[in-house]
Amino acid sequence: MKKAAFGFIVFILFSQLLCAQEKVVSSWRAGIETQIGYTSNDVVPLWMRSNQFGSVPAAGLSNSWIGSFYRAYRGPHDSSDFSSVDWGIDFQARVNLAEHTAVQLIEGAIKAKWWILEGRAGRAKDIIGLNGDTVLSSGNFSVSGNALGIPKLEIRIPDYYRLPFWSGLISLKGNFVHGWVGRRLVYEKEFLIPSEDYHVNSFYHQKSLYGRIGRDGWKLNLYGGINHEAYWGNEKKVYGDAFLLSSVGAFYYVFTGKAYSSSSIPSSKLGNQLGSIDMGVSYDFDKIRLFGYRQNFYDVGAISKLANIRDGLNGLAIENLNYGRENTNNWAWKKFIVEVFYSKDQAGYPWSKKTASGDEDYYNNSYYLEGWSYKGMGMGNPLIIPAVDAKEGQVSNPLKYFISNRVSALHVGADLSILKTDLLLKASYSRHFGTFSTSQWGGSMNGEFGESYGLFVPVSQFSTYLKANRNLRNGFSVGLVLAADYGKMLNNSVGGQVSLRKFFGM
Repeated sequence: MKKAAFGFIVFILFSQLLCAQEKVVSSWRAGIETQIGYTSNDVVPLWMRSNQFGSVPAAGLSNSWIGSFYRAYRGPHDSSDFSSVDWGIDFQARVNLAEHTAVQLIEGAIKAKWWILEGRAGRAKDIIGLNGDTVLSSGNFSVSGNALGIPKLEIRIPDYYRLPFWSGLISLKGNFVHGWVGRRLVYEKEFLIPSEDYHVNSFYHQKSLYGRIGRDGWKLNLYGGINHEAYWGNEKKVYGDAFLLSSVGAFYYVFTGKAYSSSSIPSSKLGNQLGSIDMGVSYDFDKIRLFGYRQNFYDVGAISKLANIRDGLNGLAIENLNYGRENTNNWAWKKFIVEVFYSKDQAGYPWSKKTASGDEDYYNNSYYLEGWSYKGMGMGNPLIIPAVDAKEGQVSNPLKYFISNRVSALHVGADLSILKTDLLLKASYSRHFGTFSTSQWGGSMNGEFGESYGLFVPVSQFSTYLKANRNLRNGFSVGLVLAADYGKMLNNSVGGQVSLRKFFGM
């Protein structure tokens, strides 16, 4: 507690010193924030730690410091100006002072923009997929912003570019990424040559393409797109001379999603590959915008036969188009969101349409034992629970990093303002069914149903979150966070946090 009190005193003194030297706001901005928080049972509640880009407080009593600085682009980008070039920097670091002090780089990237194209290098806060609101949503299937960003090089079209024909009917955006994941644990039985620790250095591949149909000024717009992600690399460290592809050849197989096999290696896609096929529709009324969307999941290939088409993220967002234009002294709402997340099917039932690769087993992987995770946190939707976060006593397959990926859930979110205080609320009710390997049917492979590791008894979970923020004078703001988990999937816990933040224009 002494550390926390000392931290607030230092923060006030430092902020007042800088405030006296503050200049007119330009493209450069900096910020410093301090937080004091407490969580019960040495557990941080789900929505207090999820979809925060890895910026998570320590469990128990803690004091955190967050420092950031940014160079933003100079202004709105004119896509018709081929000579326009600009650059920027995004940096954020977090220090948790608790029983064990931890320092984490949350964001550290340099970027440049020319015409409609942007290049980025470093660690960035990334979300991939189509949803109604990246903050209110339960999270995209592929990349939800739950974990730290993977260091990478990226080229992208960040905003929808209206193609200069058919009167701008079609707009496109997309990206291409090569990243460095670091050393990943590979299942020891995959190795055809000796290994000391069964870890190999791995890469990250990502690409996406999204389109919008609707001319400028249209009330109705249609959206659709696909994203593809993969962990892969250094397969020769695992298979030796039995792996016949060069690094370029292996990348081609990853890029195309093509299965590889040789005389000693059974047919399979390289590494861990997944993604989603998304669609949406929006309509603007006089005062509100409705946006409905769906993400269709794919992991090992069932989507090509629509065998797992029951699974998906379905959502509806309602946005107030007059927010910020009205008198908001008393109260005003900005956006509401309702989502239904369903991942229970996975084409894994005996009566499911047969696929060569068996049930989808979302986020788990038979090659990379830590599955679709990075630095201990899932990359995708946090309603799919890693075994390390689950309450003790539940049945699990020791080879599965995610203990429950068969989930049905209802999620709601709201963004509003009351008495000049911004409020963000989220709540989820979920029902968890484990994995197919811990179901009465067992996991499937090549149409054969295998041994069960015991039966996972279905359990329910309720998680909620409230964040309040109020802007003060001279760039200061104060915040409050309250969160709680109650159920049998996660450890019951409550958490609270107060914060003080100061932004500076330079």
